[in-house]
Amino acid sequence: MSDRTRNLLALIMLVVLASSAFVAGYFTNDFVELQTGGTLVRQRDDFDVFWEAWDRIGESFIGDMPVPRDLAYGAIRGSMANLNDPYTIFIEPIVRQEERQSLQGHFGGIGATLSRPEEGGPIILDPIPGNPAEKAGMLTGDVLIAVDGVEITPEITVVEVRDMIRGETGTVVSLTVIHEGEEESVVLEIVRGDILDPSVSSRIVGDEDNIGYIRLARFSGESSGEVAEAINKLLDEGAESLILDLRNNGGGLLTAAVDVSDHFLDDGPILYQITKDEGEKEYLATEETLVPALPLVVLINGGTASASEIVAGAMQDRDRATLIGDHQSFGKGSVQLVYDLSDGSSVHVTSARWFTPNRNQIDQQGLQPDILVEVTQEAIENGRDEVLNRAIEFLQNGEQ
Repeated sequence: MSDRTRNLLALIMLVVLASSAFVAGYFTNDFVELQTGGTLVRQRDDFDVFWEAWDRIGESFIGDMPVPRDLAYGAIRGSMANLNDPYTIFIEPIVRQEERQSLQGHFGGIGATLSRPEEGGPIILDPIPGNPAEKAGMLTGDVLIAVDGVEITPEITVVEVRDMIRGETGTVVSLTVIHEGEEESVVLEIVRGDILDPSVSSRIVGDEDNIGYIRLARFSGESSGEVAEAINKLLDEGAESLILDLRNNGGGLLTAAVDVSDHFLDDGPILYQITKDEGEKEYLATEETLVPALPLVVLINGGTASASEIVAGAMQDRDRATLIGDHQSFGKGSVQLVYDLSDGSSVHVTSARWFTPNRNQIDQQGLQPDILVEVTQEAIENGRDEVLNRAIEFLQNGEQ
């Protein structure tokens, strides 16, 4: 390996690992703002054996050598593996960009989902209500034929098509589609907009049409407002009790979890967070609760993790809700800070752990349902949601 190449690799590694990286404000499942950064003391002599090894590899390896960027990424991942923490990870630029867009709840596009039900088959479109695609005439089940005149072939992936459709807000993308049941194609001229990707859905359930059901898919920057809107809408429709469904909710923003909890709690602790530098920090509910006493059930399962466990744990410990589920929650109660790096990649670093109001550890423990529901294979095959049905029964019968 030449001195020039070695110096280039060293420069890239130092830049990628530089402590001057700014704070993203999010992290993989649990997000808080970064307060201060530490300093990693590097001993140059410690890396001599690294370069010695790569000299030998470069001289003898019969295959292609990695480019400097891949070598730097590999060095980061290898170093982080020594921490023995599954949540301290390195994220490459493309994945980080998608993660950021998902957590913000907004992205530039047309407001439609794309799917390819059969391998090599056509891409099917489904417009998100209220967004540009629907307003331009897109219908559920439309088959996508071309984007800006470029034919969509079986070789083009759904991700590639998505990237073709997304663009600057205010610009126009032309989609050629065939409406379901028709033979002739039509061209839709769609103005790209700032798309809201809702994290909340809601409806009235129960035999007496008086139970409000709220499904929260993730904790994004929009979730607290969306949950509040759903609560008020359900109350206007006659809801006398609520079900908050956190099944398969893998987490998201810490602030969103605290704010959502605050809709149901009046004062008192929501969680405790213990960090290396700051010790214990208490997160408290305010007096601005929406429904401090309305009967509440929270649904959980093995996919209920991190930020969603904060909400479920607070409701359980504060005797605010009954937890119903077919399995204990995932048990992911640690905090990852995200440092965005200069090339668009990021490192997610475990920096704190969470405890419920009764100081029960969430991490590697999880939450046990107050009512454990056995879900049969027959129920799954017939599309029956036994956990939701049990929650509805619980509320209708006024069980305690």
